[in-house]
Amino acid sequence: MRLLLDTHVVIWWLADDPTLSDEIKQLIDSEPDVYVSPATIWEIAIKQALGKLKEPADLAERVRDCGFADLPIRSVHAIAAGRLPMIHRDPFDRMLVAQAQYEDLTLVTRDPDLQKYEVSILGA
Repeated sequence: MRLLLDTHVVIWWLADDPTLSDEIKQLIDSEPDVYVSPATIWEIAIKQALGKLKEPADLAERVRDCGFADLPIRSVHAIAAGRLPMIHRDPFDRMLVAQAQYEDLTLVTRDPDLQKYEVSILGA
């Protein structure tokens, strides 16, 4: 299974947060194809600048360096994200949906609005 991690999932995984089930943690740890989008790192940096995410100060760098595959944002992803139905208005989440759709990835998320899109979802 090829996985794309939503922002909250990668943060929970990095912090070994019990909010993330052991089953999902094990799957993330064992799957060879686990991706993080630059949109996730951008979202973290913005939320920290706004004071919505606190410590650690280098969280964006920790996510970048945690060993998951980087999933570059391409023009086709941007076009697809812009054309998604307005079920979810968050541009970062819309990008993740578009990337998962276009790259045939399973999006790991707990966000119920993302489950309304035509995308493979693994509930976190």
